[in-house]
Amino acid sequence: MSPSSNGDSPHSSTATMTAAASASVVGRFPLPNRDFTIEVPSPQLLSQVHINGGGVNSLKSPTSLKSARTPSFSREGILGSAQKARNLSQSSDNRPESNGMQKAPSDEGINPLKRRNTDAGVDYPRRRATIACEVCRSRKSRCDGTKPKCKLCTELGAECIYREPGIKLDAGDKLILERLNRIENLLQMNMVGHPNGMGMSHDSPNMSNGTALSGDNLMGIGSNAANFVSVIPSGGLGTWSATATNNISTMPKVHTNAALHLLQWPMIRDLVSRPYDPQILLQLEMAREPLHSLAKTPCVDLSNTNAYIEAYFDRVNIWYACVNPYTWRSHYRIALSNGFREGPESCIVLLVLALGQASSRGSISRIVPHEDPPGLQYFTAAWSLLPGMMTSNSVLAAQCHLLAAAYLFYLVRPLEAWNLLCTTSTKLQLLLMAPSRVPADQRELIERIYWNSLLFESDLLAELDLPHSGVVAFEENVGLPCGFEGDEQEAVGRDELWYFLAEIALRRLLNRVSQLIYSKDSMASTTSLEPVVAELDFQLTQWYESLPLPLQFPFTRTMLPDPVQTVLRLRFFACRTIIYRPYILAVLDNEQAVLDPSVREACTKCLEASIRQLEHITAHHAGHMPYLWQGALSIVSQTLLVMGATMSPSLSSILWSLVPHRDTIDQIINDVVMEIERYAVLSPSLSLSAEIIKEAEVRRRTYLSG
Repeated sequence: MSPSSNGDSPHSSTATMTAAASASVVGRFPLPNRDFTIEVPSPQLLSQVHINGGGVNSLKSPTSLKSARTPSFSREGILGSAQKARNLSQSSDNRPESNGMQKAPSDEGINPLKRRNTDAGVDYPRRRATIACEVCRSRKSRCDGTKPKCKLCTELGAECIYREPGIKLDAGDKLILERLNRIENLLQMNMVGHPNGMGMSHDSPNMSNGTALSGDNLMGIGSNAANFVSVIPSGGLGTWSATATNNISTMPKVHTNAALHLLQWPMIRDLVSRPYDPQILLQLEMAREPLHSLAKTPCVDLSNTNAYIEAYFDRVNIWYACVNPYTWRSHYRIALSNGFREGPESCIVLLVLALGQASSRGSISRIVPHEDPPGLQYFTAAWSLLPGMMTSNSVLAAQCHLLAAAYLFYLVRPLEAWNLLCTTSTKLQLLLMAPSRVPADQRELIERIYWNSLLFESDLLAELDLPHSGVVAFEENVGLPCGFEGDEQEAVGRDELWYFLAEIALRRLLNRVSQLIYSKDSMASTTSLEPVVAELDFQLTQWYESLPLPLQFPFTRTMLPDPVQTVLRLRFFACRTIIYRPYILAVLDNEQAVLDPSVREACTKCLEASIRQLEHITAHHAGHMPYLWQGALSIVSQTLLVMGATMSPSLSSILWSLVPHRDTIDQIINDVVMEIERYAVLSPSLSLSAEIIKEAEVRRRTYLSG
């Protein structure tokens, strides 16, 4: 039984499907190749994610550790230490139980910005071929060792070559082979893009610290190789094109996880009268009129600043954790001495006032149309200072751009926010190239700005086909926040970190889902999906079980009074939905697929998670400050999924078992349609989403009525 049915937390043993169960089913059903066509990943790529602090009894951020920056609050303690490879086909019965809080050993001599393997003693059984073929080696896939052709080479139709036993390659040999392989791939790519063979780029890619790319991965980037750089060197600037990275916790360049991709699915595509290009949302946002108020002469009212500052630290900083409450008074004094007309401190103070006033009015979706949104006067004043910040490469200048992007997200202007994030990313990369460029007292701040930028960018890339900024290349070298420093008596608020750290971990898991299930190369059948889906669901369960106790939301069917728990619960169900969503596609494509018990179980988990995300639609208001646009598109995608399920005999029977009455589903969908209509005035992309969901509901009811 699913955890959400009885209010219990999800147990890891229920999150996976055993190998024995997989073997008991004779028939497996292929998925349409247009959406899912990748290899099952190498086990070592999947590591469990958990949040340090499972045994915490009160909601306190780890500020007590801020002065030492000890490894006990390092990346390993929060996002999970690096484990040895876990066999994906291992059954759930053999999985080790999560122990909640895990602390890395304190060691003052170790750099807390670097990953370390703290679980060297943990060893999981592995089954490998004694000698892997060259194709499996290059793709980092497990080889079954079958001769003359292994299973993977048979499926790919590739030549299967085994290296002769006894041949050992030293580091130099491997580096040479990797570089030759990369050069060959680049040549092949240019030959495809330029049949005459004269289209080679004059910019040779930097080879340092690189690993070989397969031809498939290169072709996934596109035929234009002139703007392609294969590797971001350690400590180097990122590029605007796709980057070669082995980090599966980043968003892929090409994926099918966006909301409008569901309009191409069987049954669901019948709910709209015309096809929609998945790029339409980006096109609408690009054609959008700019904010006219930004051209006005700024005029601000400073009579109520204390209330807005208090509101910011009570209701906004919890989401972003990027303003130091201990140095705030110093910033404010400097801004006041400058008359709020110059300097990064003035810009930061004005943006905090804008966000603080905005948070005092609730969801922007409930603001009267054509009324100036709260905080706009302060944002306009801050906007007039941004040109000076744009040409500065300081940490505070990056903070200004980040806070401005946060306010634009509040205004539901995702593309304008992305433009500011691009500038933030460039400044971050320039500063992080050499650690000496960051003053010691600003290292904590730049880490928080970095993770905010990465979270924002991942959210945008999940729905819009935008260039990658390249900031992700520095992820391995940036530590996790561990508390601001400053005078406790000077603090104007609390330095809350638990939510921020939990969101970092969950966003990385969401990115892994997109990489492993929805990228250009994905699984071709439910059989190949099973171990990957089981592992991802296991990691989601581990994430929940390792949350600090004050953040561990209950799985009851009622709304929660705590906004942080509310947002985390909605994000949990959104993640679980997209993990199991391919099984819904399999059944919509072939009703007989549901006869497989494992497919039916996966569909049940997916539909239950979708219902749990939609059943209290106004609960999403808790996260409207940071997530309105992203959350709205998530709601649209889950609603389209439920609509399609009601039109399938087998899936509809599963739906009825998840709700007390049949008309409950109709009521949930109706509430969603009305809610999304309220968002239509906020953004052209949400206006189109409202039209799509409204038309889909009309056509669905017509279809069901016969």
